[in-house]
Amino acid sequence: MDKIPILRMGAFLLVTIQVDLYDRLALNLEADLVQMVNKTSAKGVLIDISAVSIVDSFMGRIIGNIASMSKILDAQTVVVGMQPAVAITLIELGLPLKGVHTALDMERGMKLLKSMIGDPEDDADEDQTTDDLIAE
Repeated sequence: MDKIPILRMGAFLLVTIQVDLYDRLALNLEADLVQMVNKTSAKGVLIDISAVSIVDSFMGRIIGNIASMSKILDAQTVVVGMQPAVAITLIELGLPLKGVHTALDMERGMKLLKSMIGDPEDDADEDQTTDDLIAE
């Protein structure tokens, strides 16, 4: 059986979907991801769908379910890399994906997650970078 890897990076879980999701794989991802949020006490979930070219109503509901379940477990969800055609399809299907935050790419998605949970390490890094630039 196929599985989509879920990677832990600090307080976040990262999922990169590299294949077209069929129903069983999507349901397994939903269950595995929610279990990992609970097991690791993750504060954020980043889902990269840049390789996904087609999203149907079922897949849209799965993404929404992941966000809702993660929120109940005190984790934010950000979806990154959405193709324009996927965004158009989701809106045409009437799936606004409540509770799902989006960003254009992984870097922006990580910044968004860090800002949503108030990551103090991120603030320290930004302050250090600003001080370094001023000193030069």
